[in-house]
Amino acid sequence: MNQDQVSEMESFLRDVGLLLKDFGKQREALIPILQMIQEKHAYLPDKAIHLVAEHLEIAPCEVYGVATFYNQFRFHPPGKHPVKVCLGTACHVGGGDIILENFERKLGIHDGETTPDREFSIERVACVGCCALAPVTVVGDQVHGHMAPSKVEGLILGFEIERQKQEREKHEPPKS
Repeated sequence: MNQDQVSEMESFLRDVGLLLKDFGKQREALIPILQMIQEKHAYLPDKAIHLVAEHLEIAPCEVYGVATFYNQFRFHPPGKHPVKVCLGTACHVGGGDIILENFERKLGIHDGETTPDREFSIERVACVGCCALAPVTVVGDQVHGHMAPSKVEGLILGFEIERQKQEREKHEPPKS
């Protein structure tokens, strides 16, 4: 972790500690606590699981067991550009699994993971409701229909070009 990420995690854990004060120590509070943390911070880091376990006076493996049972919980921070690859019936038949494999290969991560620079995360989803556009990928809020393996690299390249452009603009002297 870089210094910004360490500072972010410290802030995250302080916030979780404050939020836990609103809950009793009853085991029934476990799922609502996890949902509240996920809603506010978009994922459940390992350290948060330990804080919850300590608060409820149960073993961290019990908290982790409950959290992994439900697919609503994430264990990695989402990327700046979350990639959701549809694997519903129409998308699967149209090659959605190949699209997912291409994103994984190009980004060097797997389903449920986030790139080390936190630019991208990948998630397989059951259906996005755009079956007529199958196979479909959603990047951020943008729906990309009729995806093909060749489009994967173009999407990623587009974000990289935009990032480089923003970096250049930050370092250029203001025009007068």
